[in-house]
Amino acid sequence: MVMSQDMIESDDVEQFERQMDRMLHAFFPHERRARPRLWRPPTDVYETDDAIIVKIEIAGMQPEDFRISFAERTLTVTGVRHDVDSKLSYHCLEIPYGEFRAEVFLSGTYIADEIKAEYEKGFLYITLPKSKQEHRVPVRVQAKAD
Repeated sequence: MVMSQDMIESDDVEQFERQMDRMLHAFFPHERRARPRLWRPPTDVYETDDAIIVKIEIAGMQPEDFRISFAERTLTVTGVRHDVDSKLSYHCLEIPYGEFRAEVFLSGTYIADEIKAEYEKGFLYITLPKSKQEHRVPVRVQAKAD
């Protein structure tokens, strides 16, 4: 499993943005962010003998609210978590709402037809079964013309 440096840095940026939002909200409690923000839910990735498991903490959703794709070694999970009542005057707003996106970059080969997703108690579990077959690419050798 490989995680890119960009992924780590984007988590740091998101954490910094959340801290800035909290500070601004402390000074201006009735103001909301003018623009919607894409956010990334907390994500764990672990490996078993047979699969890679991606666990995403995202409470308040329904299974049909998730869009999950796997292409070119990238698992992408997107969706929208809606605010229950956006007319409230919050004193503290730490739970992110709106559009979210989690991308996980994976090495190895997986059986795409057997990828499973389950949503239970606020966690989305995605299981990517490892392929036992080695993907071999045939190489054709041609004689060099003089």
